Amino acid sequence: MATLEAVALHPRERTAPSRLTMALAFFVIYVVWGTTYLAIRYAVETIPPLVTAAVRHTTAGAILMGIAWSRGFRPRREHWIAGSVVGTLFFLIGHGSLHWAEKYVSSGLAALLVASEPLWILLIGAAMRQQKLNWLNGLGLLLGLAGVTILTLPELTAWTSLTWAVVAVLAGAASWAIGVCISPRLRLPADAVGRAAVPVVCGGAMLLIAAGVSGEFSAVHWSVVSVRSLLGLGYLIVFGSVVAFTAYTWLLQRCSPTLVATHTFVNPLVAVLVGWLWAAEPLSTRIVIATAVILGAIVLVQRGDRHAEMQAEAVQSD
Repeated sequence: MATLEAVALHPRERTAPSRLTMALAFFVIYVVWGTTYLAIRYAVETIPPLVTAAVRHTTAGAILMGIAWSRGFRPRREHWIAGSVVGTLFFLIGHGSLHWAEKYVSSGLAALLVASEPLWILLIGAAMRQQKLNWLNGLGLLLGLAGVTILTLPELTAWTSLTWAVVAVLAGAASWAIGVCISPRLRLPADAVGRAAVPVVCGGAMLLIAAGVSGEFSAVHWSVVSVRSLLGLGYLIVFGSVVAFTAYTWLLQRCSPTLVATHTFVNPLVAVLVGWLWAAEPLSTRIVIATAVILGAIVLVQRGDRHAEMQAEAVQSD
């Protein structure tokens, strides 16, 4: 779920994995990440949202750290500092707000709102002079804003719990985008699994504190937690965090970030279809139009970024 370009901080390995392995890795980030939105909705039905996010990331972080530790990775002080910054932006704010919002919004709507992350990354990256605006990505930005407006205008005109949930998802997407933009300046580990593990561990610890301070832990009644919520939480831990995040970091070491980032096209479609088929979530004309507009915007933004990269490479070669 969501883009994690910030983990691509080191040169890609020049290995030649099998086509089957590559296809399976792309299947995971395309399909599994798209289904996590419905898993979140199921989990937070009877488990408080911050508790859900805290247990998810603490457990997944411990598993990833155990794997990295067994490979000889030992985190240093600067790794924990960088991981705390990334963990705050990605998991405490980004995923904490998403888990809370899915108490009120459908999984498909949440996925479409999270799909605005490339637009936030473009805006923030341009402000930080990491990216350049051109006519392609600029048009994509305007189109994306139009898509988000189509998707959220009815909710934003009446201040209800649904309105605040929509705002929370958009704020979480913006927080994730900030993390993507500042992560290259942070001293995250060079080890691939360690680079994934440290931010997850830090984010999980902060979510545990937030769940405790907010009183959610004391409000949990495990006797009334449904089997569906437990299965959703287990799916998020194993497949949504450990498997998908590991596949994502593995792909970023072997493929171009632009190719890996194509999961942002597929995840919202999977989320909307899965929510419609399995949870009877509404598939209105407005959602279909907004989906097409937002995905078109992402295409234009990525083509604009690729155009800028090709121009920079041409100048450098000259």
